[in-house]
Amino acid sequence: MNIKRIALLLAAVAVVAQAQTTLPGSIDLPGGSGPGVHSPNSPFAPLPERKDVVAWSVLTDVKTKALKNRILPQFNASQLALNEKPQRVQGFMMPLEPGEKQKHFLLTSVPLTCSFCTPGGPESMVEVKTKTPVKYTLEPVTVEGRFLVLNDDSFGLYYRMTDAVSVK
Repeated sequence: MNIKRIALLLAAVAVVAQAQTTLPGSIDLPGGSGPGVHSPNSPFAPLPERKDVVAWSVLTDVKTKALKNRILPQFNASQLALNEKPQRVQGFMMPLEPGEKQKHFLLTSVPLTCSFCTPGGPESMVEVKTKTPVKYTLEPVTVEGRFLVLNDDSFGLYYRMTDAVSVK
């Protein structure tokens, strides 16, 4: 799956999420049950709490606003403080191309359970571009690199990490 297909999926997720929050009669889900939240029914264990990585709860706490035909993120101070600084993020690899080793992938807050589905919206993913290839795994990985908060990304992404390396 390439980045353009992911962008289309993310755009569709964002439109549905926006519609759910603005349409009369929409369901207001309690915290901890929306996209990007680990389901208690998942066959995979949730990510362990770690003090040395950016918490997904910080990244997923994004508001959005509709502007013409687009939905744009409205970042809070915690998210903006991460911008253009070295950060560590732990998550699950979502390859963008086939192959055992990946230099460009999405890191997600929850594992993939369907090869055709995104595990959440753009708030629950970080686009990662690494210096050296990282071996694909179903286990959680931790990467460290220059973290970017994206206000109006052409692919609909909210976060990107460049010059990343895999760390333990």
